Amino acid sequence: MTYIWRSNQLLMYKKKIPVSLDCGLHLFLEVINGKWKISLIWCIYSGIKRPGELQRKLPKASRRVLDTQLKQLTDHGILSKIIYDELPLKVEYELTVLGKTLIPVISATAQWGEDHRNELEELIRL
Repeated sequence: MTYIWRSNQLLMYKKKIPVSLDCGLHLFLEVINGKWKISLIWCIYSGIKRPGELQRKLPKASRRVLDTQLKQLTDHGILSKIIYDELPLKVEYELTVLGKTLIPVISATAQWGEDHRNELEELIRL
C-alpha cells in the first residue's frame, strides 16, 4: 500500500497491487476480506447494531479496526449507517438488501466448518 501524506495528515492510501475485478470470487473476496468483516455482518444480522455493542461483542478487535471495516462494508454497499439527529450522537448499522444476500453464504461456510471440525482442528494444531 502506498500512503499519501500532506502536512502530517494521511489523505488516502492506494493499494500497490490493483484489485482484480475480473472474476466473481475476486469481487467477493474484496468485499469480505478483513479479519472482522464476517463477524461484523453476522452480529448486525443478529441484531447488534451500535458500534459500542459491536466492540463489546468482538473485544479482541480494536475500535479503530472495527470502524475501518464498518466503513469499508458501508462503502461496498453491504451495510448502511444511520446517524440519528440527537444528542448524544447515536449511530446504528443495518444490512442492506445486498448485505442480506451474504447471510446464506456465511451460514453455509460456517456449516462447512462445523461439518469438518474434527479433521480441521487436528490439521490446524500441527
